[in-house]
Amino acid sequence: MEKVKPKKHLGQHFLTDLSIAERIAQAVKGHGGVSKVLEIGPGMGVLTDFLLNNPLDLYLIEIDHESIVYLNQKYPQLKEKIIEGDYLKYDLKAIFPDKYAIAGNFPYNISSQIFFKVLEEKHRVTEVVCMLQKEVAKRIASPKGNKDYGILSVFLQAYYDIEYLFTVPPGVFNPPPKVHSGVIRLTRNQTEKLDCNEKLFFQVVKGGFGNRRKTLRNSLKSFNLSEEFKTNPILDKRAEQLDVADFVFLTQEIEKGRGAH
Repeated sequence: MEKVKPKKHLGQHFLTDLSIAERIAQAVKGHGGVSKVLEIGPGMGVLTDFLLNNPLDLYLIEIDHESIVYLNQKYPQLKEKIIEGDYLKYDLKAIFPDKYAIAGNFPYNISSQIFFKVLEEKHRVTEVVCMLQKEVAKRIASPKGNKDYGILSVFLQAYYDIEYLFTVPPGVFNPPPKVHSGVIRLTRNQTEKLDCNEKLFFQVVKGGFGNRRKTLRNSLKSFNLSEEFKTNPILDKRAEQLDVADFVFLTQEIEKGRGAH
């Protein structure tokens, strides 16, 4: 029987350089002793072929039905491990009750949403190796003090060590995208819980970057900073100058001020 090939969908770019797919697959290390890896959006299985060489137990999640039909035909050995669904909405607890890794060539338009889902799953997702738009990859991996550094950088760096692995040019895709891509690896760090109110931490980071040209004294006005804390030199800085530990300190001080009212 002839295999059905899924049609190319608007906005999708298929990787044609197999050596890059191999490098991505080899970058998945199974951090934290995980035995399972989930590939998000395998499409036609270019990366899947190489992930199968990895000793980890491979699962696939794909939203497109035509791709699901094709993947089931191509990988009969994965029949019970091919999930038709949207990673952003799918409850994976039954399949991955314990820790797991993630790999994939993330669609540009939802890569940030995928990372917010990873943050929700941070106690189970020990590692992420992915390709995404270079600009977003650089932002996530960027250290403080860099113009690329932003909200997602701080959120992810709070719980993951992040490495920018390599850049991928447009010409290795069909059709070629208008931008370069980047491959990064996130490895879960030792932080189980931040040393502050985590919900408030996220609010403070968002508030700080709300107007990144302003100093924190101005951008965090709505948090009703205590008179005593208003003179702290950290408030003379802009959000991009603070690392995770600085934002934790800031959150602790704001929390103290709230307790004093």
